[in-house]
Amino acid sequence: MPTTRILELSSGLRLAIDEDGDLGGTPVFFFHGWPSSRLQGAGFGPAARELGVRLISPDRPGIGLSSYQPGRRLLDWPPLVRETAEQLGIPRFRVLAISGGGPYGVATAFALPDLVETVSIVSGAPPLGPDVDPQAVLPIYRWLLAVHRRRPGAVRAFFAMARPFATIRPPRWMWPLLLRFVPAADREALRDPAVFDGSFGCYREAWRGSARGVASDAEVYAADWGFEPEEVRVPVRLWHGKHDRNFSWRLAEALARRLPDCRTRFIENAGHYSVAVSHTRAILEELISPNPI
Repeated sequence: MPTTRILELSSGLRLAIDEDGDLGGTPVFFFHGWPSSRLQGAGFGPAARELGVRLISPDRPGIGLSSYQPGRRLLDWPPLVRETAEQLGIPRFRVLAISGGGPYGVATAFALPDLVETVSIVSGAPPLGPDVDPQAVLPIYRWLLAVHRRRPGAVRAFFAMARPFATIRPPRWMWPLLLRFVPAADREALRDPAVFDGSFGCYREAWRGSARGVASDAEVYAADWGFEPEEVRVPVRLWHGKHDRNFSWRLAEALARRLPDCRTRFIENAGHYSVAVSHTRAILEELISPNPI
């Protein structure tokens, strides 16, 4: 089972991390999606234990048990990762980033090439600037981006109103009903009740502190990354489903072309969630391999 620690950083921030797997094994930082939390890393826990991986999963600032960081940008994240690694005595590490954790994974590779060996991005969010094809992202993301560009305060108010509902645990009998609204490419992978419990658990944890943490995490995606993907010098591996409705695989393909050292695995008949659920071990095996195929 994962163990939770609260680190006190030099900036005064508190950063919550879960550690799982082999604590003496190959260190891998896990960057959770959105809206999610450090608890999402537990899905990779069994594979981490089997493969000798030390899995370190932090809550981003304002998420879960981590303290809020006002006005944060994407490049504010790598210094927190560096200090976390220093406190844990980890000289070099790899990064596994899921969905909304994707930009944080790329940013960490850019900013910390002296520490990061390899990054794997699974179903990752691409750059979401004003020129992104609106048909290539989920309709709710399209709406949030459009409203944020016109009235950022309205999005924050929306999250504040949503928090009481987001923290409710739906009864298990609702899961088959909710699955009807899930794309067919993801439905089978999410049918397991354990996935139901884990998914809603990590989502509810995201809102533990306040709605502003979830809102500020969302606002990071709408902003410029602060660097160009062409500047990343660390090897990057992209895993993406060809039936991903959250972020089209074409956006992942466009990002891959911009990364100097990038290998892609586009999975046929896979959606946004099924890649991580169905390929957990393979993703970790490739990430820790010294010579990934």
